[in-house]
Amino acid sequence: MRLEIAWWDLDGSPQTVDSLRAHLRDGVADDWADVPGLRAKFWIADRDGNRWGAVMVWEDDRPATGELPPNRAAELIGRPVGHRMGFDVEAVAEGLHALPVLHGLGAALSSPAPH
Repeated sequence: MRLEIAWWDLDGSPQTVDSLRAHLRDGVADDWADVPGLRAKFWIADRDGNRWGAVMVWEDDRPATGELPPNRAAELIGRPVGHRMGFDVEAVAEGLHALPVLHGLGAALSSPAPH
């Protein structure tokens, strides 16, 4: 397994955590639901640090960029990801929980859109 962390520093970009959160409501997560080898993708935000990114867990190596959905965050932010790191997963523990699936969860998808 591989874990990948990617994030942007939003300073100098017209995008904000709130605008990117709204972007997730447009079905972006669904675009990733059928990516072969992707175990999970978590979109992450650091409002205090003005950062936006994602954590992806892959069964094996990340596929070539051409095999992935378009990077809409990069399009909106106006530049490629600023930081990308990959790691080998040494062990995994899955705790007891009542969630049948993770798809569709998260603050961007569960909170009402601002008016």
